[in-house]
Amino acid sequence: MGAILTQAAAWINVEQAIFNLKVAKALTPAALLELPLNRLADLIRPSGYYNAKAVKLRAFAERLHSRYGGDLGRLFALDTAALRRELLSIHGIGPETADSIILYAAKRPTFVIDAYTRRILSRLGLAPETDSYHAFQALFIQNLPLDEGPYNEYHALLVRHGKEVCHRVPRCSGCCLRELCPY
Repeated sequence: MGAILTQAAAWINVEQAIFNLKVAKALTPAALLELPLNRLADLIRPSGYYNAKAVKLRAFAERLHSRYGGDLGRLFALDTAALRRELLSIHGIGPETADSIILYAAKRPTFVIDAYTRRILSRLGLAPETDSYHAFQALFIQNLPLDEGPYNEYHALLVRHGKEVCHRVPRCSGCCLRELCPY
């Protein structure tokens, strides 16, 4: 749920939405399917774009129920390529959300490319020639061992650096990459 709720939202707001779902006992796919869509939207309001996200959460829960009996384990039993294709075929799930689910929930090695990663790589002069999700992802996959642990940690470190230092208007004076960064 967090991967969908965090689309265009700060994590602190997603945490509030998840808390609301928990209090309403609506943290399971089955519970999501039972909630009226307007009630679901109200519960996730803190995450922003709540009406659209309610539809996305419902689409995910419906797919999980119809094809996998509501069992995430059955969904995650697919090989990684098939899991990614399945996730991408669900309304509202794009590459970043699919890869977040694969890395953080299914615990499989795939690198998540987000705005922070793009910004940091671009400023370091490491951005690929092609400005595409796949091209950015290939930089990591081709240069790091295929291992969920480091991918998880590296992505988390990039997010932290992007949030704390490498903002849209960067704080270069406190940057640990300052000597390497041509920006």
